[in-house]
Amino acid sequence: MTTDDVLAGVGPRLRRIRKEREVTLAALSEATGISVSTLSRLESGLRKPSLELLLPIAQAHQVPLDELVGAPPVGDPRVRSKPIVRGGRTHWPLTRQPGGLQAYKVLEPQRTLEPDLRIHEGYEWLYVLSGKLRLVLGEHDVVLRAGEAAEFDTRVPHWFGSTGEGPVEFLSLFGPQGERMHVRAKPARGT
Repeated sequence: MTTDDVLAGVGPRLRRIRKEREVTLAALSEATGISVSTLSRLESGLRKPSLELLLPIAQAHQVPLDELVGAPPVGDPRVRSKPIVRGGRTHWPLTRQPGGLQAYKVLEPQRTLEPDLRIHEGYEWLYVLSGKLRLVLGEHDVVLRAGEAAEFDTRVPHWFGSTGEGPVEFLSLFGPQGERMHVRAKPARGT
């Protein structure tokens, strides 16, 4: 629905609400301070509605402004995202808006990898849904089990992945800085 479509629906809605309340244009004019001719033009669609005109009308009818404007219905709240596979790991985005806090459901397959510590700006939270997640954070090397969580400053060298004992499913949340490319904490061997 475009802005023009929304605006085109305001006039008929204003007329319907006024008639339902059995209010004349003259009475509404007196209550709002808006001339009868302006109110008539608003209802017929000959004048574009503005906040300056709609606020006093909403107050006079004692209705929320979105009832006059006809706020679009809320869409399906379910997040339907396609999985993203990176480095053998499957990520399902759980947030739709760019920027701000980002959330992902992640499936790490059973495998044994050598930790490759990374750093970047931001803060990250991990919550294990099933399996075991190995987290190397600075000097710490810990295993998180289902129901356990970790939070850390991502400027500390870190890595997380499977313990090699089975797949692990977890939630990963991070701020907008965490979307930036990871930077290696130390050079990879052979580079």
